[in-house]
Amino acid sequence: MQPQLSPEMLVPRLGEYLVKSGHLSEADLEKALAYQQEQLLAGKTCLLGQALLDLDLLKRSTLDQAVTEQIIQLRSALQSANRNLERRVEERTAELQAAIERLSELSQMKANFVANVSHELRTPLTHIIGYLELMATESLGPITPEQKHALEVSQRASGRLENLIEDLIMFSLSARGQLSLNLQSVELDRLVNLAVKSAVSKAQERSVNVHAVIDDGLPPVQADPQKIAWVLNQLLDNSIKFTPAHGRVVVSLRQEAPNLLMLSVTDTGIGIPLARLQEIFEPFHQLDSSPTRHYGGTGLGLSLVRQIVEAHGSMLDVQSVEGRGTTFKFPLLALVEGA
Repeated sequence: MQPQLSPEMLVPRLGEYLVKSGHLSEADLEKALAYQQEQLLAGKTCLLGQALLDLDLLKRSTLDQAVTEQIIQLRSALQSANRNLERRVEERTAELQAAIERLSELSQMKANFVANVSHELRTPLTHIIGYLELMATESLGPITPEQKHALEVSQRASGRLENLIEDLIMFSLSARGQLSLNLQSVELDRLVNLAVKSAVSKAQERSVNVHAVIDDGLPPVQADPQKIAWVLNQLLDNSIKFTPAHGRVVVSLRQEAPNLLMLSVTDTGIGIPLARLQEIFEPFHQLDSSPTRHYGGTGLGLSLVRQIVEAHGSMLDVQSVEGRGTTFKFPLLALVEGA
């Protein structure tokens, strides 16, 4: 059976308090504790206060007064502790809010800086690309085969630089909440074929096979054609980059429901450790961040890919097995007549 509740159960170290307050001697306390132990050994519940009363070592009124005083002291201590805790919570909350605001300011400053620098870089790069084109086509005069080769290398390098700058501009727009979509009816099969065609050259340089698998008679989807094309190019570029020679990259476009198309890019590359899957979407982050890393890039591509896909009301899914390959896929709603 449960012992009957009493105020004394709320009071710790009652004996010490009675001795310190002069209501009880050390000898009487020892006598009461011994009596309490005897009662417990006999199977009887006996609190210290009851032992003191049974032995006539303390009056009931004195015991009640002592218990009441201790309960009041405990309540005051608890109230004081609560006030201190509330104050500390308020202070930490204010500090956290200030840190969040500062982080937001820094993020905005970074986005503005990236946007300004990117736009400043794009203007002179446009001139460089233009003059390289004029020289490569011999519009400014004849060139030797060696000069033509050098110009082709320069054109490829300037093209990569242009793509990096465009990525930075798109990132800055996204970071400032200015990533807008120009939604229209889009034939995804055409975008897939164009993306695969443009990726073939790079894939051949790395001895990687790239091809598309597309269902017949697919309906169009409502999307931003330029941004979805950019997503496709990024996913293809990423898959080719991380796929060893003689591997393959497959772009699949299938109709999974009357109003749903599934777009996926699958490779037989190095794969991603399961514990680090989410890291690939962090901007300016590379899984291999060592000075001797084998793969280049700004670390912006997949972060922007996910943001663009989510802006279309979809969700990017990634499945990967380390050493065997990776699949990125996302659905898009089809425009079905009568729907």
